[in-house]
Amino acid sequence: MILINLLPHREIARRRARQRFNLALGLAVVAGALIAGAFYVVQQAEIDRQHERNALLGAEIGKLDQEIKEVANLQEEIAALKARQEAVENLQSDRTLPVHLLNEAVRQLPDGIVLRGIKQENQSVLLTGAAQSNERVSELLRNLSRHGDRMINPELVEIVAANLALSPREQRRVFNFVVRAQMRRASDASAAASAVPAAVSAATQR
Repeated sequence: MILINLLPHREIARRRARQRFNLALGLAVVAGALIAGAFYVVQQAEIDRQHERNALLGAEIGKLDQEIKEVANLQEEIAALKARQEAVENLQSDRTLPVHLLNEAVRQLPDGIVLRGIKQENQSVLLTGAAQSNERVSELLRNLSRHGDRMINPELVEIVAANLALSPREQRRVFNFVVRAQMRRASDASAAASAVPAAVSAATQR
């Protein structure tokens, strides 16, 4: 007996193939969603950790900034204290400055010069007097330049020849002069005095 299949086997085969394709597509979508979800979770965890690191770094930077400000404030306070200390020391040294100026003027004054006045103008000292000759004034300038302790960098402001009446019948020719020198404070003088032996020893070692 001959059996004839009258069912639409091709349509059934296509339907089964379509079902298998839809199943495979669904499984692929689910697998892709799971992979994407896992990747998102990992990335979000990394982002959260990075945010925590950034917050920690921000807090540490804030602490360092505060410490830097405190150090800067301390440096300013130290500088202000040093300035006050220097001002007090200068005031203390300036109390004896007239004595030192007179003492140095006497030590550096050569013979043949009469000193008539010493006047301080800020950091300058004006010496006025009379000399027997121009050479005596030049000697005074040399003495202050080479051996001056409190009066340095002398310069001749003016020198004028004049006649000095010793008696009604006797006159002598003199040279009235004005010399300006720079005043050096006690602290600067001490530093310069201590620098001289060091320079001498260095030159000796060479």
